[in-house]
Amino acid sequence: MIDNFNELLDNAKTVGISGHIRPDGDCVGSCLAVYNYIVTYYPNIQAHVYLDPIPNIFKFLKNADKIEDIHTLPEDTVFDLYIALDCSEGGRLGDAFPFFEKAKHTVCIDHHFSNSGFSEFSYIIPDDSSTCELVYNQIGKDKITKDIAECLYTGIIHDTGVFQYSCTTESTMDAAGYLMTLGIDYPKICTDTYYAKTMIQNRMLGKALLSCKTFLDGKVIAAVITAEDMAEFGAQSKHLEGIVQQLRDTTGVEVAIFLYELEDGDFKGSTRAAGDVDLTVITGKYGGGGHKKAAGFSVNTKEPWKIIDEIVEMVSEQFNELGIN
Repeated sequence: MIDNFNELLDNAKTVGISGHIRPDGDCVGSCLAVYNYIVTYYPNIQAHVYLDPIPNIFKFLKNADKIEDIHTLPEDTVFDLYIALDCSEGGRLGDAFPFFEKAKHTVCIDHHFSNSGFSEFSYIIPDDSSTCELVYNQIGKDKITKDIAECLYTGIIHDTGVFQYSCTTESTMDAAGYLMTLGIDYPKICTDTYYAKTMIQNRMLGKALLSCKTFLDGKVIAAVITAEDMAEFGAQSKHLEGIVQQLRDTTGVEVAIFLYELEDGDFKGSTRAAGDVDLTVITGKYGGGGHKKAAGFSVNTKEPWKIIDEIVEMVSEQFNELGIN
């Protein structure tokens, strides 16, 4: 556990920052919040942030244009400190992981229950809403600028579904409330980064809803989007954000399952639960993880509906254990 995040920075001249592959709001927000914190309060540190291409909706955040491609980094680079954010295991850092491994010191700040503890130092609290909430606590209120606040607020709303999910706590609301006092345009952040949808996104959602199936008397809902479907609408994986939650919001549904095909032919799976079903137990069977009510995985298969049938069977077993009829 980190005793003092600043002590790690005091002894570093070069710092690398990365989050998980296919970065979402919490990943982008936490990485840029830490980067902005370092360049503001530690100007003598050479800080670099490396992420996969981020969705356009997050490019308004301060220094989003400073995000670098890890593939431009010389292979012999050794950072004094490498910070992993919103990442449950080293492999989720993608091609940044080799640089993380050989850094002089490493730290991971994360809120995933499935975190494997792969860093030298760590600040992992699964009960917190988001990695951005953890960064908020590490930085301290008195050091949060408006630019940092925008990053943190963005991450918090994305991992809480704008405060709808059960991971939202009193401390989450306190943090968000304080960030709002720093002059951020919080209605615009919510609208532009969470609620606004492009026509392609709407069409992909429509495709998923029209082709979805229900199981276990409507308590489970599932949908699959193939590469062919995505090609039909010119869609990319970023256009599929929010579909699994929309499925979960269907009346009477306890568990939602959404699979979509990746460029390499694998399928990315996302799951959401409303009640006491533990999704980490299920996604763990496929090498995935996350949170009890929101977990994901990737699987190599040519039969995505067969995977869904397997998941439905595991959900049914948990229903029986929980006494859900």
